[in-house]
Amino acid sequence: MKKYLITGLLILVPLAITFWVLHLVVATMDQVINLFPESMRNHPPLNIPGVGVILTIAFVLVVGVLAHNLLGRTLLTWWESILGRIPIVRSIYSSVKQVSDTILSPQGQAFRKTVLVEFPRPGAWSIGFLVGSPGPEIESKLGAVQTVFVPTAPNPTSGYTIILDQEQMLDLDMTVDEGLKYIISLGVVVPGARSQVAGLGPNTRFADDNPNE
Repeated sequence: MKKYLITGLLILVPLAITFWVLHLVVATMDQVINLFPESMRNHPPLNIPGVGVILTIAFVLVVGVLAHNLLGRTLLTWWESILGRIPIVRSIYSSVKQVSDTILSPQGQAFRKTVLVEFPRPGAWSIGFLVGSPGPEIESKLGAVQTVFVPTAPNPTSGYTIILDQEQMLDLDMTVDEGLKYIISLGVVVPGARSQVAGLGPNTRFADDNPNE
């Protein structure tokens, strides 16, 4: 009885969480429909579920296309100059923009490599992600160093930003996605290991299996 319950949970829990996340994303993106007048929301195609997702993606694509031509760059510069004159908004926008430019830009090197560092004490090792150079001011005092982000488990959105010499870190043959899975799963999902769900089958054996059953 216990083994069947565990097998069912191994199959259904990941599916349930996946569908819940997808539903949350789709429902959030569908809120773009509220930008239209109420008289238009109740008529096709705006009243079709999922249209908000298509409109959101289309809007992002249009903004991207406009930003690549002269008119779009001019408007973007004008818009950023306006935001730069608003005290509180200026600080928030500039900080978020710097982070997004570093992480999302194809030329950016942030979070492109997974490393192993001795943290939080010598002899204790943690997985971190190489961010890049800390800047000329810090390098002028410490030499050739790198910034590494060490996330916490199971919430990788928080963590520690540390500056290390290249000799103080070990490069891992592990993708960033594999590193995040390892951290989020509290070390249960080992990179390169076969998923338990993927391995379920007629020959799968559990610790409490009775070979005579």
